[in-house]
Amino acid sequence: MTLHLHHLGGCAPEPLAHYLKALGILRVLDNQHHAHRFRGRWDGRSFVLITTASRDEIIEFFRESYAPSPVFNPWGARSGFYGGGSESGARRAMEAIASNISPRLIPFKEALAAVRKIVAEMGGAKPGEDDKREMLRRLRATVRGPGRLWLETCVADLGERFKAPAILGTGGNEGSGSYTSAYMSAVVECLVDRRWDHDIERCLFGQFPSTGSRWDGSFGQFIPDQAGSPWDLLLALEGALLVRSAVTRWHGAGGSPFASSPFYFAPVAAGYGSCGEFDEFVISKGRRQPGRGEQWFPLWHQPLAAGEIEQMFGEGRCTARRPRAGDATALDAARAISRWGCARGITAFARFGYQQRNNLATHFAVPLGQVLVRTHPRAKLLDDLSAWLDRLHRAARDKHAPARLKQAERRLADAAFAALTHDDQPGRWQVLLVSAAGVEAVQAGGTGIRVGPIPKLSPGWVVAADDGSVEFRLALALASAAAGYRREGRPIDPVRHHWLPLEPGARRYATREGRLALDPRVVCRGRDPEGDLLALGMRRLVEAGRGAERRVPVEAARGCGARLADLAALVAGEVDLGRSLQLARGLMALDWGAWRGRPRPASPLAVGAVPDDAWMCLRLALLPWPLDDARRIPADPAIVRRLAAGDAAGGVRLALRRLAAAGLRVTLAAGGADPATARRWGAALVFPIDRRTARRLARNLDPSIAKEPDHAR
Repeated sequence: MTLHLHHLGGCAPEPLAHYLKALGILRVLDNQHHAHRFRGRWDGRSFVLITTASRDEIIEFFRESYAPSPVFNPWGARSGFYGGGSESGARRAMEAIASNISPRLIPFKEALAAVRKIVAEMGGAKPGEDDKREMLRRLRATVRGPGRLWLETCVADLGERFKAPAILGTGGNEGSGSYTSAYMSAVVECLVDRRWDHDIERCLFGQFPSTGSRWDGSFGQFIPDQAGSPWDLLLALEGALLVRSAVTRWHGAGGSPFASSPFYFAPVAAGYGSCGEFDEFVISKGRRQPGRGEQWFPLWHQPLAAGEIEQMFGEGRCTARRPRAGDATALDAARAISRWGCARGITAFARFGYQQRNNLATHFAVPLGQVLVRTHPRAKLLDDLSAWLDRLHRAARDKHAPARLKQAERRLADAAFAALTHDDQPGRWQVLLVSAAGVEAVQAGGTGIRVGPIPKLSPGWVVAADDGSVEFRLALALASAAAGYRREGRPIDPVRHHWLPLEPGARRYATREGRLALDPRVVCRGRDPEGDLLALGMRRLVEAGRGAERRVPVEAARGCGARLADLAALVAGEVDLGRSLQLARGLMALDWGAWRGRPRPASPLAVGAVPDDAWMCLRLALLPWPLDDARRIPADPAIVRRLAAGDAAGGVRLALRRLAAAGLRVTLAAGGADPATARRWGAALVFPIDRRTARRLARNLDPSIAKEPDHAR
């Protein structure tokens, strides 16, 4: 038999109705058309049906043999089971189905008869909130077949209450509208009155324009613009039966139950261009409540049968509870799905948010773009920030949170989402580090301090963010700067304390009476990069002078010292110092104790590139340790003060005196620069170098020094 590949142009990843329609077509054919086998996959913007059935056979099946699945909601509005004007439309459709003699409607008629019997046994009136659970219990015990699938899709019985998964609104209703009423009306128009036979081919294959007819039925949230035919709604709800929810318990059988839906997550306004805070909430009677959330729908390239797709959705069930600490969010999904999706052959997810639109009157399944499934070996790095991101998200959603905290949190969430769902370009991880540092900059003003500073980051962040640029290497050198390092590799008094008032260990902010403590060591304000670095250098010199150490206590971690070629570019004004400092602020959170023994990030060296001789004299005069056993160069704080004041000549003069007193015969007699360059020279002195680089400086300045083999620290 010939194998056909039918491209269903009427089925696309968005809107949601067209995605669900693809599932519905495959499910219906697989369950009801027993003469052929069917499998399906996604190919770009259309669904591909692989089968031995011809195009005409498929069209003929839907026109003459398709038996619709029963849907009903006697617990909701416009169900057709009760009297009243609002029920009239659904009631007429239900009677038309019940009185029809077509064999294809027998399962529907049997399900409606069973529901009617339960409604009559419970008094014939629409149940109140207290009676809904009893009605659902009886329905679950009585209804079988496709009707049972409908129950599992639109409601989840939690024992004392029931939960309506977001995919079908509030249990088969959307606001004042009813999915079941619209579905029964579509059954009557398509299968009883046969008014839409002409539209079957367009609905499936999407290759012919509409004849101009427009259906006035409701698609609810599935198609925001309400454009389509009753066939679209019929098959979309058939597909929704594959997206069934379940009831799960926390901590085993004794825990509280909650509804779990396939690939459903708590709402997070991140990862799409139009995101805003209110995408995460529902406004009801003027009050802000947690939103319905978002749901991701898998796209796959390998042909799958309906049963395999059903299993895929079953494995993807996530909590649909009210968002709180521990609930899955889109960021959690991005971390987990990057591994799970690859194992299942999923190539992407169509992301939808169930959000209020139309002046908050209705909900729509709003397309939020596609999330590509890639292998992300570095995705685990986000585990370092997971708990911190959760705390920050809650703080930013507090009704008293200032706009600057909300904006910083949103930038960070977007950066995290981009790093997880795109390729592993270092630039994405750099944006993430800079965004995290931006949150700390807001906290430095006293906002959101309970969230805490950036937690410890594993050394893998350096590899992920290293783009080989001068700015990054300088940022790494500055981020590792500390008064010294213990034998086990932990830093002593890192320079991070000059930006933020931190408790020892840097896990919490130092506070007093609920506010940030006034710490005189915090001298870097984040407004002027050069000014911050000059203030840092002067503060370190003042602290060293108090202990009569006569040195600059700024050392780099092993393998992180700044290179002469990079310092030459910095001194010459060829480095984006602001970007380097932003990166350094994020990298300061690295767990430097875990960095011990790690190799220096690889990058090409600029052969022969060295800074100006005058600056090398300044740098050699401000070392954190003796140059060698015979040459100890005591630091002079006046050097940095002169440079900060724009007096390069005065600073160089003082440095030359220190070098001469230490026995270095420097060929340079004097040096100078304009005030702007003098300040840049002073800022560059804060970037720590290692001993090998210091010896190279000495050899460049004093050729009489015998060459010695270089040994790294």
